[in-house]
Amino acid sequence: MRVDLHCHSTASDGTDTPAELVRNAAAAGLDVVALTDHDTTRGYDEAIAALPEGLTLVTGAELSCRVDGVSMHMLAYLFDPEEPALLAERELVRDDRVPRAQGMIAKLNALDVPVTWEQVERIAGGGSVGRPHVASALVELGVVPTVSDAFTEEWLADGGRAYVEKHETDPFEAIRLVKGAGGVCVFAHPAAAKRGRTVPESTIGELAAAGLDGIEVDHMDHDEDARTRLRGLAAELGLLVTGSSDYHGSRKTVALGAYTTHPEVYGEITRRATGAFPVPGTGGA
Repeated sequence: MRVDLHCHSTASDGTDTPAELVRNAAAAGLDVVALTDHDTTRGYDEAIAALPEGLTLVTGAELSCRVDGVSMHMLAYLFDPEEPALLAERELVRDDRVPRAQGMIAKLNALDVPVTWEQVERIAGGGSVGRPHVASALVELGVVPTVSDAFTEEWLADGGRAYVEKHETDPFEAIRLVKGAGGVCVFAHPAAAKRGRTVPESTIGELAAAGLDGIEVDHMDHDEDARTRLRGLAAELGLLVTGSSDYHGSRKTVALGAYTTHPEVYGEITRRATGAFPVPGTGGA
C-alpha cells in the first residue's frame, strides 16, 4: 500500500485541479492520497467526484501557524469541515491572504520589480492566494529562476525584503480546534531549515503534550541527518511518523508518491479520527 498524505491542488497553491490531482495520484500508483490545501477545504467536492476506483482520498488541510515568532504548518486530517470553531479560524487566516499578497507586491514594486496584483491573481487561478503565487510571478518576470529561489532573504523568506506577515494560528490552539472537530494533527516538515527558522525540539515536546499526533519526517526538505534526528524525537515523544511528497504539481519538482507513509501509521490516523472518514474511489468522472 502506497500512502501520500500531503498534496496540494489549485484550491490553494498547486497546479493540478482537485480532479487532476486524484487522477494523477492513481496513475502514480498510489493507494491513498490526502488533499491538504492551505487553510481551505474547497477542493473536496471536486476531488471526491473524480476519485478513481482503487484510490482512497483522505480529506485534510495544511493550517498556517506561528509560535514564538516562527512560522510553521500543521497538517490536519479527517476533521469535520463544517465544525464552526475550526471553520471560523480557517476563514480568518484565508481572509488575510489577499491583503498580505498585495503588501508583498507593494514591497516588490518599491524594489523596482514590476509584479502586479493582476498577474498574481491570474497565477492563483481562483485558488487561495499565497507566497508561492507571488514567487511564480517573480519566475515569470525572470527575477529568479525557480519558485524555491524566491524564498530567500533577498525576496520572500520570513524576514525577507518583500516579506509581509499574515494572521497565523497558535499551534496549540490549532491542535485544540482540530481535535474539537474530530481530526488528527501532524506537524509538517518541522526541520525544513531552508524555508527559514524552525521550531525547537522543546516546543515540539510541548505540542506533543498538548495532543499533537505526529510529525512529518520523510520530506524533500529534510536531509538524512534531519530524518534520523526526527525519528528519534518521535520515538521519544510517542509521535507518529509520516512521509509525503508535499506535491504542488509543476510548481515544485517533487513527484506524487516520492515519499510515503507506512500503512500502519495511516491506519492509526484513521483510527484516531472521528470527524470524517477516508473516501474510497468508485470510478469518478
